[in-house]
Amino acid sequence: MAVVIAADQASKTLALLLLYPFRPIKVIPSFFWLTLRHNTGAAFSIFSEHPNLLTLFNIIATGVLIWWGVHVPRKEKRLKIALGLITGGACGNLCDRFFRGGSVVDFLDLHWFNRAHWPTFNLADTAICIGVALIFLDLILQPRKSGRIARAK
Repeated sequence: MAVVIAADQASKTLALLLLYPFRPIKVIPSFFWLTLRHNTGAAFSIFSEHPNLLTLFNIIATGVLIWWGVHVPRKEKRLKIALGLITGGACGNLCDRFFRGGSVVDFLDLHWFNRAHWPTFNLADTAICIGVALIFLDLILQPRKSGRIARAK
């Protein structure tokens, strides 16, 4: 969790120092740009007109994630890693809301040959998505694991 927060905040600090809003640096011209944006909403800028509600939800969700992570058995390593990634990402974006004027710094900008554009995001968002994917993977593999345990008895 701490590694995600540190990497996220360091990358956002660099983005704020090196980038200008809406003036992209085209790293891979038709695919990957660095574009500084300030997002007052959540993913895809949803709830941007309710930033205080969004912050409250983020605080509650982070508390629930920390509680869940503490109660997950040590042997459930994939789930522990997933919860650490999600919690670290949530805390990284929450730090922005508290210390960067209520908005989240986004700067990673994906394009698909000028035909499609993914909304700009950051490392915290990436950690959250990877964590959610790991939880889904764990859910998919869980029945197999339970089957192996039942057969072993």
